[in-house]
Amino acid sequence: MTSTATPVSNIPEKFREAMSAFPSGVTLMTTTGPDGEPRGFAASSFCSLSLDPALVLVCLAKTAQCHDAFLQNDQWSIQIAGAAHIDLINRFSTKGVDKFGGGEFLPDHRGVPVLLDAAVLIECEAHERYDGGDHTILVARVIEVDLDDRPAVLYFQREFRHLDHQMAEGDFR
Repeated sequence: MTSTATPVSNIPEKFREAMSAFPSGVTLMTTTGPDGEPRGFAASSFCSLSLDPALVLVCLAKTAQCHDAFLQNDQWSIQIAGAAHIDLINRFSTKGVDKFGGGEFLPDHRGVPVLLDAAVLIECEAHERYDGGDHTILVARVIEVDLDDRPAVLYFQREFRHLDHQMAEGDFR
């Protein structure tokens, strides 16, 4: 692999392009604001952190309209989105739109909006919050998990994709 130096002014653009080469799932993270209204965002920056205790982390842009709600409320839900949720993911990724206007979410027993047909639903609560540059790193303690057999959607090279087949043994090159 040939290495070429990247001018400092091009690093954000090149970094964004480099990260698009890493496939990831897409999550919808939800909570409620101090007014009781649902708040949420879409994130591909999600991963498991610890098994004991069960912890996950999600990164939230400090410029997100829902940022303060996730600082003020410790009750969260994480929905791993499926292929049927691409329009919903786009809505959750857009500032200034009614993310919950489509009726896909219902409040759970804590009042947190949940997507009932998510591929995976993770009920969680705040464990820690950390500064992460232009993002806040939200670390959540998992308190309940609901699994479905729906395939999750992937985000790769700035496009949504889904797995439409299983790889046969030996297909991994």
